[in-house]
Order: sequence, then C-alpha cells, then structure tokens
Amino acid sequence: MAPRLQLEKAAWRWAETVRPEEVSQEHIETAYRIWLEPCIRGVCRRNCKGNPNCLVGIGEHIWLGEIDENSFHNIDDPNCERRKKNSFVGLTNLGATCYVNTFLQVWFLNLELRQALYLCPSTCSDYMMGDGIHEEKDYEPQTICEHLQYLFALLQNSNRRYIDPSGFVKALGLDTGQQQDAQEFSKLFMSLLEDTLSKQKNPDVRNIVQQQFCGEYAYVTVCNQCGRESKLLSKFYELELNIQGHKQLTDCISEFLKEEKLEGDNRYFCENCQSKQNATRKIRLLSLPCTLNLQLMRFVFDRQTGHKKKLNTYIGFSEILDMEPYVEHKGGSYVYELSAVLIHRGVSAYSGHYIAHVKDPQSGEWYKFNDEDIEKMEGKKLQLGIEEDLAEPSKSQTRKPKCGKGTHCSRNAYMLVYRLQTQEKPNTTVQVPAFLQALVDRDNSKFEEWCIEMAEMRKQSVDKGKAKHEEVKELYQRLPAGAEPYEFVSLEWLQKWLDESTPTKPIDNHACLCSHDKLHPDKISIMKRISEYAADIFYSRYGGGPRLTDESKEERKEEEEELNFNEDILCPHGELCISENERRLVSKEAWSKLQQYFPKAPEFPSYKECCSQCKILEREGEENEALHKMIANEQKTSLPNLFQDKNRPCLSNWPEDTDVLYIVSQFFVEEWRKFVRKPTRCSPVSSVGNSALLCPHGGLMFTFASMTKEDSKLIALIWPSEWQMIQKLFVVDHIIKITRIEVEDVNPSETQYISEPKLCPECREGLLCQQQRDLREYTQATIYVHKVVDNKKVMKDSVPELNVSSSETEEDKEEAKPDGEKDPDFNQIMHAFSVAPFDQNLSIDGKILSDDCATLGTLGVIPESVILLKADEPIADYAAMDDVMQVCMPEEGFKGTGLLGH
Repeated sequence: MAPRLQLEKAAWRWAETVRPEEVSQEHIETAYRIWLEPCIRGVCRRNCKGNPNCLVGIGEHIWLGEIDENSFHNIDDPNCERRKKNSFVGLTNLGATCYVNTFLQVWFLNLELRQALYLCPSTCSDYMMGDGIHEEKDYEPQTICEHLQYLFALLQNSNRRYIDPSGFVKALGLDTGQQQDAQEFSKLFMSLLEDTLSKQKNPDVRNIVQQQFCGEYAYVTVCNQCGRESKLLSKFYELELNIQGHKQLTDCISEFLKEEKLEGDNRYFCENCQSKQNATRKIRLLSLPCTLNLQLMRFVFDRQTGHKKKLNTYIGFSEILDMEPYVEHKGGSYVYELSAVLIHRGVSAYSGHYIAHVKDPQSGEWYKFNDEDIEKMEGKKLQLGIEEDLAEPSKSQTRKPKCGKGTHCSRNAYMLVYRLQTQEKPNTTVQVPAFLQALVDRDNSKFEEWCIEMAEMRKQSVDKGKAKHEEVKELYQRLPAGAEPYEFVSLEWLQKWLDESTPTKPIDNHACLCSHDKLHPDKISIMKRISEYAADIFYSRYGGGPRLTDESKEERKEEEEELNFNEDILCPHGELCISENERRLVSKEAWSKLQQYFPKAPEFPSYKECCSQCKILEREGEENEALHKMIANEQKTSLPNLFQDKNRPCLSNWPEDTDVLYIVSQFFVEEWRKFVRKPTRCSPVSSVGNSALLCPHGGLMFTFASMTKEDSKLIALIWPSEWQMIQKLFVVDHIIKITRIEVEDVNPSETQYISEPKLCPECREGLLCQQQRDLREYTQATIYVHKVVDNKKVMKDSVPELNVSSSETEEDKEEAKPDGEKDPDFNQIMHAFSVAPFDQNLSIDGKILSDDCATLGTLGVIPESVILLKADEPIADYAAMDDVMQVCMPEEGFKGTGLLGH
C-alpha cells in the first residue's frame, strides 16, 4: 500500500489534470479534500512548501485561541515610567555619559551642596509671569549653576522615573559618544563649580565647595644636616591613592604619606646650609574636609602597550574610617563613615560602564544608581558582590578576600566617598525654591499629559487588535477555496495581514504576472489559492489588484486552442528544425489525442524532411570553422616565435644581429593568440592597431628607458623578418620601429636609439602625471615596514602588512571616507616589533614621518611602499613616565569642552 502522502498527492494531480467533463464535480471535491485534509485537520505542522492550497503556518496561530490584550500593542504601560514611591529619580544615559550620571547622583545626595545651589540667584525670574511661568516659553538655563539647580530640582520632585540631563551635558560641551576619564571629570567640574560660585555674594554659597570638599596638606622637607624644615602648603579636593601592590585602603593612605629620602643626585639644596644635603620629604595632612574623596588610581599607564590599563586588583575598605592617625594635629573629630562607592565595570581603561552605590543621608539606606535604573539595597547594607562578578577575571586574578563585618573589598571601585561622622542629624528639609518648583510642576504636567496620551494610544491599539482578531476569526475559516470559485493572493501579503505589528497594505499582484498579465507559472509556489468569498472581502477592505480569478471553462478552452503547441520545433523559415534532440516521434494514436487539445498545431509526419535552408547554413558554418582552423594553423606556422614567446628580442639586451626592431601592442598579441588557440570560438584578427601606443599628435608615448621597465608589459618587440610576415597577414595602421645607431664622434663611441615616430614630450609628461595621481588614489593597498637596527634592516621581513585604505589625493581633498575605509593604524607596528609609539622613528626615502596631520599622498606613501622604523632606546627612569606620556602620547580628554573654559 502506498503511503498516505503519496495517495493525497496522486489524488490532487488526478483531479487537476483530467478534463472536467470526464469526471463528476463530486469526484473533484473528494480529491481536493484528500489532498488538503492534513492542513484542515491540523496534522500539517508548517506551511507546505510550494503548495498553494496549504494555509497552515502562515501566522494564524497568534490569533487562534485565547488572546492577551497586551499582544495587541507594543506600547509599554506609561505608569512604568512613573517614579516609584520613596525612591530616587534616575538619569538617561545619552550614549557614553554614565560617568557624568554617577557623579551627579553623588553630588545630589550631598545635602549641603544641594542647599547651597538652591540659594544661587537665577535668571528664571525672567520666565515667571505672576504666579506662574510662560507656557509658550521653554526655560533655558544660562549658567552651569542654573543647569545643576534645575537638574537637582527634577531629581528631587519629578514624577518621572528618570530625567534627561542632555541640557547639562550640552552646556559642558561633552561628547556623548565618547567615554571619558571619570576622575578627571570630577576634578575639572569641581574646579569649574568653585570658580563659578566664587562670584556669589552669599558666603554659604560662595564657599560651599571649599567647606565640603577642600582639605589642606603640606609637602615638608627636612634637612638631615641642620634639621631645618621647608613647607609647601597645598589644597586638595581628593586624595589620589596608589593601589598597586596594596590590599587595604589604609596601606594606600600610609604609602601616600610615607617619608621619602633625598640622597645622591637627588639631594636637597638647603638654604640654611647653602649647599646640597641629604634630606627627607613627606606629606603632612593639616586639615580634612567634611566630604573626603579618595581616588583609587586604577587606571595607570602601561609602557609596553603605550596605553592606559586598568588594575583589577581587590582593595579592602571599611565603612568607618578613622583618619586621626594620619593628620598632624590630633584631638579633633576625624572619624568618617562611607557614603558612596563609585564603580567601573569592565577590564579595559577605555571602555566599560560606570555606576554608583550611594547612601541616602536621611534614611541611611544604600541605593545603586545605574543610569535610568535605581535599586534599593535590602537591610541598609552596601552590597558589591554582583559588581565584582561582572568583571572578567584576568590571568593572574586572585580570589576575592574574605571581608569581616563592616568591611568591603572591590576590584572595580575607583572612588570612595567618606562623610565626617557627626552627632547631629542631617537636615531633612532641603526645600526646592519656588521658581524651580514651578518649572518642575510644569514638567510634571507635561509628563501627565504624555501618560494620558500613551494610555489612549494603548486603548486604541487594543481596540484595533480586537477588531483584527474578529476579522481573522471570521475570514481564516473561509480562506480554503475547495472546489468553489477561487483566486490567487500572494503568501507574503497573507502573512502581513496576519502580522499584528504592521498595518495591512493594499494587495499588489503585479510582481506575479507574466507577459500576458496573468499569473506566472513560476510564481505559483509563492501564491495561495483562497475562496472567492474571502478575496471579495480582502479587496473591499484593503483594495489593490489585479485580481487573479478562476477562469471559466470557455476561457480555458479558448486558451488551450491558442497554445502554440509544436511550434517550438519550427525553424526560422517555418520548416522542421534540423536538431533531432529537440523532438520525438509519437504513435498515431497519441497524435490523434493531442490533436483534440491542439487542433491548430503544425503536423510533421515521420517522412517529413528537415529545412533545406537550415542544412545549407549548417554546412556553411562547418566550412567557416574549417577555414578558421586553416588560417590559425597557417599564421601559427608563419609566426612561431610570436605564438610561444621564444627567442623574443629584448630592448635591455639588444640583439647583436640587427639594428632595427619593430613594435606592436601587447593587446594585439594576446587577441591573436586567443584566435590561434581556439579558432572555432574566436574570430580571426585582421589588423594591427598600433594607434593605441601613439598620442593624438601621432607621437610615441613611451621612452626607450620606460619600454625596458614599467611599460614593457604594454608592447611586444618584433624581429624584422617577423614584421614582413605581419604586414602580409594583417592590415597595419601605424608602423613603429626603433633603430640603433653608433655615434662615432664620441670617444668611446656611444649607442643611441631613435624611434619612428618620435617621442611626444608633452603627452608623455601628461601620462606620467596621471600615473602618479593614480598611485595616490587607491582604496586598498599594502605598505611594508622594515625595522632598522644599527642601520641594518631586520631580517624579519616586515609588519604585519598595514592594510591601508584610501589615501587622499595630491590635492588633499577633505572628503568623508566610505564605510569600511580607515586610515592606517600605525599602532600595528607596536605589536609587530614591540616598539611603543613614542619610541618609533618612521621614515620613507630619507624623509621623516612626523606630521600627524599630513596625508599619505603628501608623504609619498604609495602602494608597496617600504617604511623604515628605527626605535629609540627605552627610558630607564620610570619616574619620568608622566612626562613621557604628556609629550609623546597626548590624549584629547576634555580638550575643547566647557570644563576647561574657566
């Protein structure tokens, strides 16, 4: 017994191929149901490939059964954007501004700083109008203080879950797509803020930065000979602590304050002794601020790579820090408690993500600030475990040390903020000024309007979804055509109709039409056969066309009569074609049956001869092929050296037995060889086109020297005997020859070469200029680098090769490079030869490559160029590393931003 699927397919083929009058309509419907039954019963799990009757698996499953209203829209609940009760407001990450967001949250939770900023006068009064503000006019802060005021007011009383700090970031001129050094940002902004507030009249405002963050220490140098002390006082806003080689924060502080001996060449000049003496130097802490910022120097310069790197080592620190042992004047209050931990996720100094763990000064609870997302820690405890798990372990990564109660350890913390411990409770009544609260209220009103609008859009989407659900339920069951009248609709359109995420467009069947504006047979596999009832509803609701309807029996009969059956074996002359592979003999009975379907088909009995004209043409073609073979063989025999390149003359080694050589273009030689090798596939070469080697004035474009080198690939040299044969076999448009002569007047006699026609100097110069321009206009090229040691090239050949893209032209066009094209990264040299960029001396043809702004074209770097690398000796004094980094590895940092404007 045949498998079920084979029976189904056989039944369908039978029902479609037999003539309708030979079977009953009932039999056709039965065969259709057998074929479509798996799809109707749900046995078909996916859409049958190429079957226009299968309507299963086209996207209907999302509409069948129970429907969740949330599936009718892609609009989130606007209430999810509301600020949660007793929580803080987040900040939008504008691309790479997470380092800004972390510090904004830390500064916001400094209540003294927030209160002082609220006391700053503002230009916002210009926007006030009676009891309110101008509705049509948006508030634009004019200063950094005003930006910070407005941000803090929104962070305090906004109804939003997070706010947009783009105004503040734009005012500072920061690049939102570039990750910056967070510690440097903190220093520069505090300096900018202090400078801005110094102009305020209110001393509580004017001195807030110094009161909160400013401490003082002294560089103290003591002469070992006379004991004289020399002090240099300095203010600080954070202590920069080296963490390399340390495990505890207290060890880092001790190293910062440790005594340094000044001996030998580093001796100190004592003004009292008036001579250089051995001495000691150390830092003494004179006063500490209310907020103590401790910068952990995780990002250090790596001389081996010439870049910064991150130290992913664990540092332990306690929640309570007693600084009394480290200050010079004892007896004060120097006990600090941890208030914030700033974290850098990631192993690289140039990428990663910044977040902040900050303690709420009013409730004492810890919160994690991660841009828009804010998470409250449970149990009023700092939890850093997950932050440490996110960092990728390095090769030499040690296990996380155990931390006792009240202590923590982190390999990602880059700044610790400690607050001076006091008996007084923090001020819990930091009130937003009226003019700022009015701005916040207006923003909250806009947010509420947005929530209402989003809720209405969600409702409309749900209503549309329900209507679509009812439409699908109604029509999908009526899609199968059965034996009733049917139409064809593209599968793609049906899938889009069932796709709730896209609006349904009009039906477009033009891509499926043949040249007769009917359904193309090759497009059946991407079409679906649906009932006329469903098609009527689709076209009435969505429009489109043309409609591909079921044809009547009369139309099918007329079409069958118009079929050009048997006409494909007619030749162009209307007779039987000569190719026997395109036709077959059939029996008389079979032909009688075919004539019933195709009464107008041309008839060819078995005794019918093929077309006589086609036979003549076929013979002529065979004769032409034979003629071509004969010509090719004759020319190959006459010009054996030209065919095989044997014993060819050479200009660089002029033959002694002749004083004249002739020239033809290499293109002629290559075309002639193609014909000689394959004469039946190629046409014979009839002429020698030497005009391609001449300029418009008829002069030669090549010098004797160039024809021996770079232009040798464009020409072919011919012996005089060969030239005579070429003139007999081909039509020559221009004769080009080179004659060698001996000048006897010169002692010893000099050999000269004269060309006919003569060289055209002007056109030759133009050709050279164009060649040079072409060399500098390239999209991909290889540049080699050789390292030189004691004026000798390293035998290690080169590079890696520098994959160089499009150098600018000689005119130094400043055009944007297409995607995928970049300037060469000469840092590849550093990895190939272990030479840092600041130790590299590069040159080409004796010219030093030192101009970073120059283009490859102006430097003369062309494809296949060789650049010489000579390395400087490494600097032994590691203490000079900072100078090396500043001089040889300049970084843009915050250059050009508002942070440096003051």
